[in-house]
Amino acid sequence: MEKTQLNTKEILDKDFKVSIRGYNQEEVDEFLDIIIQDYETFQQEIERLKNENERLRKQMNQPKSNSSQSAGQVNYDILKRLSNLEKAVFGKRFAD
Repeated sequence: MEKTQLNTKEILDKDFKVSIRGYNQEEVDEFLDIIIQDYETFQQEIERLKNENERLRKQMNQPKSNSSQSAGQVNYDILKRLSNLEKAVFGKRFAD
């Protein structure tokens, strides 16, 4: 993401030259106040989204470790059943 060129303090501290037919200074100040509020809102939203992104990344990594543990348990259960079946099948063959 590109770095912004202005921050709220720079906008607030900006002085414009006054000329005979210049802009109304109060209107300019009011408009800059709105811009400052928008910048602050955007900065808060960016921070909120960064935090949410980080939380989701951590959450995404957690199920992997849990699923590998449960997969290990499932594999153990399958091996145990297979072993019992082999004993049952081969045990009968050797008895015949």
